[in-house]
Amino acid sequence: MSGIGHNNGPAFDRGVRFRKLAWSKARKGLLGETLPIEVIRMRVRRAAELGLPYRSYASIRASTGRDVLGFLFSSNALRLIRAGDSLPARHADTLAQIKATRIAAVHQPLAPEKIAALAGIDRAGRAPAPLAGWGAQRAALNALFEGTKLPRDSVLLIQDAPFEAEWVAVGKLAGFIPAPAFFTA
Repeated sequence: MSGIGHNNGPAFDRGVRFRKLAWSKARKGLLGETLPIEVIRMRVRRAAELGLPYRSYASIRASTGRDVLGFLFSSNALRLIRAGDSLPARHADTLAQIKATRIAAVHQPLAPEKIAALAGIDRAGRAPAPLAGWGAQRAALNALFEGTKLPRDSVLLIQDAPFEAEWVAVGKLAGFIPAPAFFTA
């Protein structure tokens, strides 16, 4: 127990050296130094299919232990803000090339049905309200994923507004990438 006056010096309990050795071996294995070349090539191809840089893809796989199976796009990330906005050509091209499930979280005043009809979007639903409590955000995200068999920690959020980043924690998603970085990669 550390408390007042504790200087965070070395631990004197038994097994410290073994735990340190076990941790360093596990960490070394996690970094992929011993992956066969064919596995690395396969992962590079999968990253390209998803439109992700290999480094981002590898870090998501390492942190979740899963492949990326889907993307959750906010309507802000898709540059759809007002009724009548159209999907930018670059965004449409990127969406068409992604080999994964594409879900859109649609902010008000846009209608999810209209966004779901866009080419490159597999399903759409209402996005959590900005600055809503975690319970309300969780309920909205649960509604978005209802009926899908996607594990949440295999879905990557593509977001644009700062408040959307907390959807990762609320929805237990794999992580997030800002829209400008995703659509320019």
